[in-house]
Amino acid sequence: MLNYSQVLQVSGRRRQLLFDLDGTLTDSRPGIVRCIQHALTEVGVSSPGSDTLTKYVGPPLPRSFAALLGTSDPKRIELAIASYRRRFEEVGMFENRLYPGIDAVLAELAGAGHRLHLVTAKPRVYAARILEHFKLSGCFRGVFGPELGERDYSKETLIHQACASGEVACDDATMIGDRAEDIVGAKRNGLRAVAVLWGYGEPGELEAAEPHRLVSTTEELVEYVRR
Repeated sequence: MLNYSQVLQVSGRRRQLLFDLDGTLTDSRPGIVRCIQHALTEVGVSSPGSDTLTKYVGPPLPRSFAALLGTSDPKRIELAIASYRRRFEEVGMFENRLYPGIDAVLAELAGAGHRLHLVTAKPRVYAARILEHFKLSGCFRGVFGPELGERDYSKETLIHQACASGEVACDDATMIGDRAEDIVGAKRNGLRAVAVLWGYGEPGELEAAEPHRLVSTTEELVEYVRR
């Protein structure tokens, strides 16, 4: 039986692959949910249960806290974000695990010559530390995410930033993610979009976004890249 690397070598084509982080490479839900709960408590708001907060894993924090606090007041939102980040930097970042088989798949894709980039709504400095923590930094050519002080961003603008950097040939690139914003952002920038079903997408969310492909296993993802 061919391994991933041999299968990819058979295809002969080297691709530009943009990966989301939370819900695609890592199961970061425990740490993110606990940090959200901590932040809400700090600003005096009763926190919903863990299951309710899952939908806020992945989207930009300013948008999530605006919804959770029921406000557009930037000062109140900033207080929540600051509280969230204090806990995240200390412990929440590492209440996290790789999805089974992801490390092997990334190593094989990079080893076969495909150009891998990370595009995430998580601040770039945090994303880079997480890749280092899981010993994945060597698989990626670049990391794209907002700066710590940046607030006006979306997955669409982050993908655009990656394309504008000159490091990603977006006319021949594929975005791989677990939420509708990954799919919509990719298509609006002219990329192909692959949705993974092992992440945090709510029922029907990914189907409604109409990705070019839905995959439920890492083997299916590799097969898509091969084709």
